[in-house]
Amino acid sequence: MSTLITTDLVALDADLGTDKTAVVHRLAALVAGAGRATGADALAQDALAREAKAPTGLAGGIAIPHCRSAAVTQASLAFARLAPPVGFGAPDGPADLVFLIAAPEHGDADHLTLLTALARALVRPEFVASLRAARTAGEVVDLVQDVVSPAPAPTAAGVGAGAGATATTSGATPPAATGTGNTRSLVAVSACPTGIAHTYMAADKLAAAAKEMGVDLQVETQGSSGSTPLDPGVISRAGAVIFAVDVGVRDRDRFAGKPLVQSGTKRAMNEPEVMIREALAAADDPDARRVPGAAGDGGRAADTGDRPGAGSEVRRWLLTGVSYMIPFVAAGGLLIALGFLFGGYQIVNPDPSTDGAQSFALNWALNNTFFDLPTTAPLEGLNDGFWGYLGALCTVLGQAAFGFLVPALAGYIAYAIADRPGIVPGFVVGAVSLTVGAGFLGGVVGGIIAGFAAKWIAGWALPAFARGLQPVVIIPLLATLISSGLMLVVLGRPLAAALTGLGNFLTGLTGSSIIVLGLILGLMMCFDLGGPVNKAAYVFATTGIGVADPTPANLQIMAMVMGAGMVPPLAMAMSTAVRSRLYTPAERDQGKAAWLLGASFISEGAIPFAAADPLRVIPSMMLGGATTGALIGAFGTELRAPHGGVFVFFAMNSFWLFLLAVLIGAIVGGLAVTVAKGIGRPSGSTPGAASEEAMAGGAAPARTAGAAARTAS
Repeated sequence: MSTLITTDLVALDADLGTDKTAVVHRLAALVAGAGRATGADALAQDALAREAKAPTGLAGGIAIPHCRSAAVTQASLAFARLAPPVGFGAPDGPADLVFLIAAPEHGDADHLTLLTALARALVRPEFVASLRAARTAGEVVDLVQDVVSPAPAPTAAGVGAGAGATATTSGATPPAATGTGNTRSLVAVSACPTGIAHTYMAADKLAAAAKEMGVDLQVETQGSSGSTPLDPGVISRAGAVIFAVDVGVRDRDRFAGKPLVQSGTKRAMNEPEVMIREALAAADDPDARRVPGAAGDGGRAADTGDRPGAGSEVRRWLLTGVSYMIPFVAAGGLLIALGFLFGGYQIVNPDPSTDGAQSFALNWALNNTFFDLPTTAPLEGLNDGFWGYLGALCTVLGQAAFGFLVPALAGYIAYAIADRPGIVPGFVVGAVSLTVGAGFLGGVVGGIIAGFAAKWIAGWALPAFARGLQPVVIIPLLATLISSGLMLVVLGRPLAAALTGLGNFLTGLTGSSIIVLGLILGLMMCFDLGGPVNKAAYVFATTGIGVADPTPANLQIMAMVMGAGMVPPLAMAMSTAVRSRLYTPAERDQGKAAWLLGASFISEGAIPFAAADPLRVIPSMMLGGATTGALIGAFGTELRAPHGGVFVFFAMNSFWLFLLAVLIGAIVGGLAVTVAKGIGRPSGSTPGAASEEAMAGGAAPARTAGAAARTAS
């Protein structure tokens, strides 16, 4: 690998501006000035887009903004020691040490290697102190190159492998447990959503604390660059296990029955000694909470640390189910929309020649081939020849994908509760829910029941001869029998009646009632831009059009949701174009991209703006979205596709009215955010005034004039 950092990429004791946007732009200018990127603006935009998803500030005055970017031609590190410090969203204050990690768009391995190596070094106090004490750019380059240069992987696991070594490798022989029995020997797993920085920093903090306390700790890092599982013998000898995770633990069953201390990676980074003491205490406590799946578990002891509340857990279950369901929605909905485009609007209706047992689409797909196409359409509203046959194929495939919506929703809700044992009973209860007419309501309820049933059965203390059958026979059989039996015998009819009542209510909405519904759905779509509230409105709409014969009200709801979801990016694009001086250069670039994102129904295109200035942006977007939702309800626009924005115009009954409603809502939202951003801003203030020129050495002559400190913390 070529040199990752040079003196041209270092700025010492530099004033790079008053907010992180300006700092990232100046560091991107260093990378571009060194000939390692084709443009500073494009690189900064990608880094700030990543920053908008989650702040990269770390405790101790450190920040590591990072990205993969098409503008990067050579993997690079740019570093600044700031004076004054700038906030990057860390809980303990602003950062004075900032690394910009820039990797090529298709350089995944380089990107992960850089992040992992640098993150692990930044938990070492001596390395951070050396960066603060460095007198020249050359000293910084030497320090950084030592920790990010490729080196052979460690051959020992845990703290015995040297300072900060935590990654487990196959075949490593851990040091013998100290102390009496195995109570001084622990194992741990660390994992975060991205599997990069926090995964390894939490692991190294735990390892360093264990070394100081004289505890044998072996850590498995489940990161994006892969993980080497802990040796079964190490797990067997351990007195307790620590899960420092923000996501689920892979292959959790390996630790079944072990005393457990669980928390997020943040707590492991901030309180590693406390977690180790808790684990040692749990190892000596016969009533301690244990990893499910073996004798002794039952959750007797409460979770420690940052255990999420009941509301957060329920939301996690539902969002897991929705996130796995949405690809089925997108694929199935767009295929059906193409079926209408190619085959005609009658394509999904029953074919009278089959006594209604099959749709025109299924009948055409089963009884014709590409080489023997009918030349005459069987009914007005259908196309013949190649296009009719293609429409039939798309419709059949789309309806098949839609058939998995509720089973996938229920299956992955159960998975979120019970891990892999929940998938089979969850999918089956979802299918049963469709059979009894309980729809997505049955999927949600059934998925929760299936998950808890599987989790309960997985905790049974079975004889040794039956444990091998538990995950492959006993759990799927009994959990399916419990959950699907309850759905079929007890819950199916009430839930079906509730769903029918909801459908009748929606079908009866006319005039002002459906306008109010459109207003509410518009507010929901723009409240959190892809978050739980947005997803709730979206699922409500997509499940309505996922039935065999959706009502006009269902189709109008889909149009309201899609139209409102298009508004935020379009509104921000308008505002950045009309009053560009209110925005930084990065935001102006994001505004240019937001035109296409909004037109494609990608609400997340407005997230960078909302993250930087939520109090002005989010209410303005909600106003615009509510306007569009209400107008679409008033216009009576119907939509049969769940995604695609203006590009699925063929799936609407009145596209021009739909487009008019979206444009009006975008104008309302754009005007609102422009006015809001102008209030309280001094005349002539320009957030984007910071110079983009590269700096030599540590000089930073340009400074943002009147820039607002708009961090995403």
